Amino acid sequence: MTDLSWEQKADAYSLYGFTDLPSVHDRGAVVVTHGEGPYIFDTQGRKYLDANSGLWNMVAGFDHPGLIAAAQAQYARFSGYHAFFGRMSDQTVLLSEKLVEVSPFDRGRVFYTNSGSEANDTMVKMLWFLHAAEGKPQRRKILTRMNAYHGVTAVSASMTGKPYNSVFGLPLPGFIHLSCPHYWRFGQEGETEEQFTARMAAELEATILKEGADTIAAFFAEPVMGAGGVIPPSKGYFQAVAPILRKYGIPLISDEVICGFGRTGNTWGCETYDFMPDAIISSKNLTAGLFPMGTVILGPDLADRMQAAVETIEEFPHGFTASGHPVGCAIALKAIDVVMNEGLAENVNRLAPRLEAGLAEIAQNPNIGELRGVGYMWALEAVKDRATKTPFDGSLSVSERIANTCTDMGLICRPLGQSVVLCPPFILTEPQMDEMFEKLDKALKKVFAEVA
Repeated sequence: MTDLSWEQKADAYSLYGFTDLPSVHDRGAVVVTHGEGPYIFDTQGRKYLDANSGLWNMVAGFDHPGLIAAAQAQYARFSGYHAFFGRMSDQTVLLSEKLVEVSPFDRGRVFYTNSGSEANDTMVKMLWFLHAAEGKPQRRKILTRMNAYHGVTAVSASMTGKPYNSVFGLPLPGFIHLSCPHYWRFGQEGETEEQFTARMAAELEATILKEGADTIAAFFAEPVMGAGGVIPPSKGYFQAVAPILRKYGIPLISDEVICGFGRTGNTWGCETYDFMPDAIISSKNLTAGLFPMGTVILGPDLADRMQAAVETIEEFPHGFTASGHPVGCAIALKAIDVVMNEGLAENVNRLAPRLEAGLAEIAQNPNIGELRGVGYMWALEAVKDRATKTPFDGSLSVSERIANTCTDMGLICRPLGQSVVLCPPFILTEPQMDEMFEKLDKALKKVFAEVA
């Protein structure tokens, strides 16, 4: 077996997740060796501009010297510890203070996990815990939306409104998926965007009344649905749903795993869409992809209620061995500084209009039905017929073909449904952006010529 190629070894010994297996069988895996700036290199020496920032998260590129130095220094100083039994590293304490400082909350508390999935799962357990402590153990139902993505643990996958989870027998009971607030795809004939938003809000209130407000633990929402295909909310969506949730005493949890720390053009997606959540879920950009970490950031009300619930039994019986890891926290502290103070956030705000304009020009292609997004997260929706919004036949695997063609041209993008997603690193320069436009445009024209 030692004579196998890198690609053959990957296929022989690895079980792929979220991977189109026909593409791997036909083309082989891409085995990556290193990265420079926004580029990655494979075992064949091929160079790719990664317009997906790894998996949304490598916002400072793949070899940022300051982040690497922060990791090395902390490994040399204190290489690992936990956050149990009232003991945690100084870096963990400093990061908790920083996260509350940069959050939209005037005060709060932070709990650490190893991923966004675990953070969403933890938030659900927190809600079940505190509702039971407050004498309302029946408040267990979780509201999310179709096409939402909240993770892959049994609980967070139950929150994720994607049909593929049915293969696991999910969702679990008590997880309710409301309509996806995607006006372009789901607006009714003659319905304005404002009317569509009102319909979404009416559906939320009707669901609350049907299920019983005293049975609902919380409403979780991504400011922009990321893995659902980069779907911004319809106009005024959060301004319509937030008062309804407040009316019935239902916490609003902002899942900022993708949106947080600059992806939408502000530190938080809830700032971009002007709503105040009760808690924030963070991961990905938090460590610029250099360390697996997730956090639950509780706002004042939930922080106080959670602390009171914990006091009743003298502990919160939940946690992870590596959560609050000192190296991860040191990296996160540096990553926040890099994004907010070393020009990355400024670069996003400066070049986001250029990114949108370049993609809008590409979207003039008659087989692009919609360009949607905000900041540094965008999607192009492929259609067979733009006027009717008719998608291509699923058997054509159009978005997968586009992504594979881009890969052949040295560009990494992501297929999602019938869409192609681009979420470039925050360090992207104007020439690199032009390179992305050129390769994407060529790939689209090539594939559409084959299938249209």
